[in-house]
Amino acid sequence: MATAGHQGGKIFYGWWVVLAAGIGSFLSYGPIIAFTFGVFIKPLSEEFGWSRAEISLAFSLSLLMVSGAAPFIGRLVDHFGARKVIVPSVLMFGLGLISFYFLSASLWHFYAIYLLMGVVAVGAATLPYLSVVSHWFDKQRGWALGLAMVGLGLGTFTMPSLAQTLITEVGWRQAYVLLGLMVMGIALFLKETPQMMGLGPDGETAAQAGAEKQNGKEPGMSGREVWHTATFWLIACAFFLMSVSVHGCLIHLVPMLTDRGISAQSAALATSLLGGALLVGRVGAGYLLDRFFASHVAIGFLCGVAVGLFLLWSGAVGGLVFSAAVLVGLGVGAETDLMPYVVSRYFGLRAFGEIYGDVLIGWGLFGHDVRRQRRGGLCPEHCG
Repeated sequence: MATAGHQGGKIFYGWWVVLAAGIGSFLSYGPIIAFTFGVFIKPLSEEFGWSRAEISLAFSLSLLMVSGAAPFIGRLVDHFGARKVIVPSVLMFGLGLISFYFLSASLWHFYAIYLLMGVVAVGAATLPYLSVVSHWFDKQRGWALGLAMVGLGLGTFTMPSLAQTLITEVGWRQAYVLLGLMVMGIALFLKETPQMMGLGPDGETAAQAGAEKQNGKEPGMSGREVWHTATFWLIACAFFLMSVSVHGCLIHLVPMLTDRGISAQSAALATSLLGGALLVGRVGAGYLLDRFFASHVAIGFLCGVAVGLFLLWSGAVGGLVFSAAVLVGLGVGAETDLMPYVVSRYFGLRAFGEIYGDVLIGWGLFGHDVRRQRRGGLCPEHCG
């Protein structure tokens, strides 16, 4: 990071943008909702008598809303800038978490909160941050995206164990409140593009960067244009299939392991290890993407995911559980770098937010399959 972006002894401002994006990602939908959901399943089930399938439907509904809202939020980011989207989204996301304190025994009350969370979460998640980072970097875009998503990895490593500790110490209602207050503590001030500071990507001067923007528009394809290309559909289908593979693992890892006799804290630790490996995979993939062909990087990481999922499906216990979690985490981390990177490289930055949001539709739609606890899916006899 120190090799690029020093001007007159000062660090290139783009790296501060990366840091800001990391903080936002640390407290975004993935760490706060996806990686703690499994920790809350048993407390909710014990208090309200809901089945795991009924509880899991809430997460599925939120994923559907994330998928549906992503292209719309992407368009807002493209037209109005990331900061105007992030601030209100973060406030509503935090308030949604706090509202769990007043949750009643009605499943529809539970579902309604998660539906709302799914809509606002996109604006408080990685999409707007990745858009900003992609504008600030070109030659080092993979590395910058990877570092920006370190916050997401740290969050997924930290939040499951933190949520379990909060539930043990103060109860699940207060745990949701504290998580909501953490989210609402975000205060980010991002410069949307380097041109706003007279700079080009990677710290070059505007003159060095050249006049790539014409008539105030970024180079690249429009959202409508990409829908008529085979490349877009190949990319969307690839990440769609990845989603099929990992969503069930992410949501049901904790209850699956506790059903095998593993303690709740050890099961939460396995989820934390998955999050820690996600961090390593994200940084490693970002570094490799600037040096090797993206599909070659993807093959290496995703083969590891296949091995990890096989271990979990086969009923692994002991150290193999933690090994499986690490393999899955490495692949998931690489995936979150690959998606924005290939979108920006193949289609440009003109409509990055919208196109990236379109890709997220396929990535999120298979979240409803995490409800397959009793037959089929990842762990037919172990998910309860």
